[in-house]
Amino acid sequence: MKEIFVLAEHRGGELRDITLEMLSKGRELAQNMDAQLVAGLLGHKVAGFSETLKKWAHQVVVVEDQRLENFNADAYQMVLSSVIRERQPDLTMIGHTAFGVDVAPPLAAELDLPLVTDCVDLQLRDGVPLAIRQVYGGKLSAEVSFVGSQCMVTVRSGAFPVSGEDLQGQVVAVDSPLAGEISYRKFLEYIEAAVGDVDITQADVVIAVGRGIKEEKNMPLVEELAKSLGGVLACSRPVTDSGWLPADRQVGQSGRTVKPKLYVAVGISGAFQHVAGMGGSETVVAINKDPNAPIFSVAQYGIVGDLFQVVPALTEKIAEMKGN
Repeated sequence: MKEIFVLAEHRGGELRDITLEMLSKGRELAQNMDAQLVAGLLGHKVAGFSETLKKWAHQVVVVEDQRLENFNADAYQMVLSSVIRERQPDLTMIGHTAFGVDVAPPLAAELDLPLVTDCVDLQLRDGVPLAIRQVYGGKLSAEVSFVGSQCMVTVRSGAFPVSGEDLQGQVVAVDSPLAGEISYRKFLEYIEAAVGDVDITQADVVIAVGRGIKEEKNMPLVEELAKSLGGVLACSRPVTDSGWLPADRQVGQSGRTVKPKLYVAVGISGAFQHVAGMGGSETVVAINKDPNAPIFSVAQYGIVGDLFQVVPALTEKIAEMKGN
């Protein structure tokens, strides 16, 4: 039977969002390919993760080993090469994260598998996986086909919405193939990147402001809108470059990736670098005076107008509705 293998990523006692994103897409592909969806879980004392993952996959392959307690690309490569050789999955999915880009290329080289990195979509053509990735800095999307019956991809975070069913998959324990310690490469400690007073990646409502705000003195206008909606204030790169908001508020390819329930883009044209960081938002509302602004192509709702007129009116209306 055909198989799609998804490598589960976890850190600090939590499954990473990318894991369920890949499993959601994997389930869609598996249904259309008549394939089995398998989650690969490597670690130490990860029974809790396997209980979660079995709801999202037909099978969870668990490799327990104390040497896998913390991520080590060399240890993961040794284990995964053994598991993949044994199972021969048609498609292997790994997150395009610091974790994934460390292990996927040498693993693909060892197994002699074609690898496409940083995929933003996966489709089927004649029952065969087809990878979609951006090229020329995101200006174009390329469809990449594979040579051979097996392939590997790394998937961009936030590329797929999380949705699924309780599949009640089977948990299968596999003996660890590791022998001895990996002395030439060791995990020392994990240092979490500093987070400012607001973590925009966890917010349900994000109000983002772009160069259309013109001057720093106009920022309170958008801050009031954010407060009225109970959201957090974020921005595009020009606002960060101007020093009006800190770097941890920037959304985009060189900033943070957000997936809120509501994303309001104020005075943002919608360059591909910015859209890459907010494309996973459930509902996008765009406010821009340029009717041809690219942001309208990704927005469910658009207001063509001067933000200096639209935003105060919108803030006032929201306050009025809350009052009633």
